[in-house]
Amino acid sequence: MARNLRGAGASAVLYLPGVLFYLNRTRPPTTPPLAVPRCSRTALSSTSSGSTARMSAAAGNCSDPVAPPAAKKVEHRMEMFGDVRIDNYYWLRDDSRSDPDVLSHLQRENTYTDSVMAGTKQLEDNLFAEIRGRIKEDDISAPTRRGPYYYYNRYLEGKEYIQHCRRLIPDSEAPPSVYDKMPTGPEAPPEQVILDENIKAQNHSFYHVAAFQARVNPSNKLVAYAEDTKGDEIHTVYVINAETGATVGKPLANVTSYLEWAGDDALVYITMDEILRPDKVWLHRLGTEQSDDICLYHEKDDIFSLDLEVSENKKFLFVASESKNTTSTFYFNVSKPEDGLQVLTPRIYGEETRVSHRGNNFFIRRRSDLFYNSELLACPLDDVSNTTILIPHRESVKITDMQLFADHLVLFERENGSQKVTVYRLPALGEPLTQLQGGRSIDFVDPVFSVDRSESQFSSNILRFTYSSMRTPPSAYDHDMDTGISVVKKIETVLGGFDESNYVIERKWATAPDGTQIPMSIVYRKNMVKLDASDPLLLYGYGSYEICIDPSFKGSRLSLLDRGFIYVIAHIRGGGEMGRPWYDNGKLLKKKNTFTDFIACAEYLIEKGYCTKEKLCINGRSAGGLLMGAVLNMRPDLFMAAVAGVPFVDVLTTMLDPTIPLTTSEWEEWGDPRTEEYYHYMKSYSPVDNVRAQNYPHILVTAGLNDPRVLYSEPAKFVAKLRDLKTDDNMLLFKCEMGAGHFSKSGRFEKLQEDAFTYAFLLKALNMIPTQGSAKF
Repeated sequence: MARNLRGAGASAVLYLPGVLFYLNRTRPPTTPPLAVPRCSRTALSSTSSGSTARMSAAAGNCSDPVAPPAAKKVEHRMEMFGDVRIDNYYWLRDDSRSDPDVLSHLQRENTYTDSVMAGTKQLEDNLFAEIRGRIKEDDISAPTRRGPYYYYNRYLEGKEYIQHCRRLIPDSEAPPSVYDKMPTGPEAPPEQVILDENIKAQNHSFYHVAAFQARVNPSNKLVAYAEDTKGDEIHTVYVINAETGATVGKPLANVTSYLEWAGDDALVYITMDEILRPDKVWLHRLGTEQSDDICLYHEKDDIFSLDLEVSENKKFLFVASESKNTTSTFYFNVSKPEDGLQVLTPRIYGEETRVSHRGNNFFIRRRSDLFYNSELLACPLDDVSNTTILIPHRESVKITDMQLFADHLVLFERENGSQKVTVYRLPALGEPLTQLQGGRSIDFVDPVFSVDRSESQFSSNILRFTYSSMRTPPSAYDHDMDTGISVVKKIETVLGGFDESNYVIERKWATAPDGTQIPMSIVYRKNMVKLDASDPLLLYGYGSYEICIDPSFKGSRLSLLDRGFIYVIAHIRGGGEMGRPWYDNGKLLKKKNTFTDFIACAEYLIEKGYCTKEKLCINGRSAGGLLMGAVLNMRPDLFMAAVAGVPFVDVLTTMLDPTIPLTTSEWEEWGDPRTEEYYHYMKSYSPVDNVRAQNYPHILVTAGLNDPRVLYSEPAKFVAKLRDLKTDDNMLLFKCEMGAGHFSKSGRFEKLQEDAFTYAFLLKALNMIPTQGSAKF
């Protein structure tokens, strides 16, 4: 189930189509390379605290007509526990997103950013063309069997969005095989376009359809999908006829993307309260008014949010009421809707559960402080308290997910920082379930990699999964769980002469200040990198919410690797890569471990000759943006450039305000600063509160005006305070997307444009802008 959190850190590494986590965050160079367009003065006085922000073009001695925006100061006094904080930029928060002064300031920031980057516009355009040129624009996804159809997505040349399609299986009664192929050509059953997002998106600057493929009803006649046209993650649900595309009934307004069929003619969905906390679950029967829907459950505790998923066999829906460390679960029998929700796992503080169903049993993955890496249980449908341990807790192996089939159980696990997939044969239906043994693991070739579950048919013996590594494009496999044979069904095409053998991937370990070994995943092009401390390097980090940033592929990243960059992921504490304690030791009053781990990784890379401070760039977004802000304040001397995407940087002020989305549900992640100990601890690292008069690296900060997870005002305030206090003359750029949210623009090429812009910024900061006419301009 998706958790409520400030962003999916993985999105900075790769984009996951159709996956959207719901609401849940140097040493200055002696000669600044390609700094912002400056006044004719070659240096600032040693007493200057405003740097470039105080250089006005109106003074008459600046060549750049656009001056850095200086936000007005309006004193806002905040006092707690005898501590006084003055926030001069509190006025930048406007929840209506309509204040003309705020919008004008954001526009000035965008104009300034465009002005600074004007000289690299040709490079940016060329980078975009290069990145886009690797994509096979007219393509389809790996078809998925569901009932009598193959379902798949079609990508059209030149189009931003996808078509959702299906095609009849000629002999759908035949048992599935890993060697099945969807027929095409004139003799094949015709393709049916169920929904063309390109048509739906025509009148919107932002357009996103959530989890379309999973929303086909059991008879395959109707499709429900959730549509977001602003980026604020408030959806409208439509039901359409899968054959004609005609709308069925009235849309459901102001809902989340949590949506499942309860049989052929009913939907279960979740809505939010005024702070966008998923708090109510509803039953809607087709043909009735939304106002007549039945509320199945209302979660009134504002620390808890609701989640929804369906069992693999589609017989049960599961509603989870979850905080950051506690989950209670209800089940809904699709064949007995009159029974409503029934308790499956009660609320026990500190105990988390995930559940599914097969035959006469529920399967429960349970975690607590005692079995922190999770154990797997089963219980009878008619006696849910009578549990049997199928897989006991293991000190070194963490269960992260499970997938049930008629005859098999698949566990997705982690051991020593690496993923593993283990397949167990289950007893025949009706036979007693006992402790499972003899599971068979699937072998993977790369030393570090990423593997994710995909939709599979419950009644089959075929597991569908997606595999990639930092040099291996996403590849869909069908795995025969009886024979152990894996057959590749689709490898993402990478054009432009890509050859994965040109790239090297490594796993290295840095030592944190407390002696903990921190894993890193590294990739570089072997014929471009010298490993003599002269190479540019981009270090990425996240480190929150127990999210694992696994080493996966991103096609646009090749534009850095092919220019000699080394790319590194720091698997720092606060994530979940090394088991549950890895997360616990990077949250609450141990949050600073996340930052010192990242700094230790940077220092290791310098010490081992991967780069120097003058060639080291860093990147993180959302909660990874908090990481960027924290380490920039702590060790600005260590980095040359930083990119902070939609950064959660005003931690203390935000977590003191329960009216802001996510605040109440995240007191168990960051702490509740209404208590004195947490107040002072959070203040000691909150980036906005710790900006001071010192030199900073080149910095690019991004935001989305409609972002419900990290309010645009947080990065806006961070930049304003940096402009006022920093003492260097390095670039400080702020780019706010005025029609998007947390995940920025929605089109597939629009996202590539953002990568091109970011890469142009990094190349500019490193003085790596090639001359016109060179191969890499």
